[in-house]
Parts: sequence; C-alpha cells; structure tokens
Amino acid sequence: MSEKRIQVPEDHLLLMEGDSSFVLTGQAGSRFPLCIETFEEEYCQTLEPHHLVAVSAPEGGSLQAAWMLLELVRSHRLPLMVMPRNHPGSRRLRYVVSVGEEIFLSCTIERGTHPEQHLLCSSPELGGTRILGTPSGILIRDLPDDVKLEIISTLPLQ
Repeated sequence: MSEKRIQVPEDHLLLMEGDSSFVLTGQAGSRFPLCIETFEEEYCQTLEPHHLVAVSAPEGGSLQAAWMLLELVRSHRLPLMVMPRNHPGSRRLRYVVSVGEEIFLSCTIERGTHPEQHLLCSSPELGGTRILGTPSGILIRDLPDDVKLEIISTLPLQ
C-alpha cells in the first residue's frame, strides 16, 4: 500500500484500475451545490473546486459510460439518487457515484444505498483506498501495489 499525490490537469481525469474493476475520478473544478435525493428527503451539498467526483465500476464496464456519468454530475449538476437498503435495483447498478473532499472505497457496502458521500462501493481489489481532493491535486492513500494509475483526457472516450 502506498500514498501518491497526483497533479491532474483540469481537462483530465484519474483512472485507478485493477484487474477487473476501476474508479474514475476528477475534481469538481468549480463551486456548486449538488442535490442528493433519498426516498425520505432531499439535501444539498456544496462542492468546492478541489472536491472530487468519483465513479466506481466494481465489476468493470465501459470507461465511456463512467466518463459520461462523471460529467453528468460535474458539468451538468445531475442530482445523486440514493436507494433504500435492500432495494432490489442496487444489485444491477454497474456504476456508482460519490462526491466530496475525501472518498473512501469500500467493498463491504451495498451499491447505491449510502447517502454519506465519503463512502463509495468498490471491488475488493480497490477496497480500503482513500482519495482526497486538495487544491494542489489528488492524493491517494492506502493504494494497493497492483492498482494501475493513469491520467486520461476528458474528451469523449471511444
């Protein structure tokens, strides 16, 4: 496990990739309120430019789909939807999103059911990793040694 500080240019994203899963992360880039919708309530969370928007694909999938979801939240302010625990639809979620200054990847939580935005469902190969957004870049803590990091363009992926 290691700690890495990564400078990600404004027009790029950070890809953390294991053998069968990935997390795509970018900084918010501007200050804006993001609404979080649960079955009981709506609340808004203010994102600062250095805060993170992260999309996890615990079973892998399309990098383009993850990029689109990240941009729907970051650029178009799409609200986040949170399902109640034991909702049958949570098993079918291929991609899940979290936002905030710090995000903890966990393989022990149910997909799409956590209004606490510091938690994000991941695969076991990425579980335990902490991602922090700082004014000077993205800080990754407790990164497993076999996880690959890559900086990729935010241009539409093919």
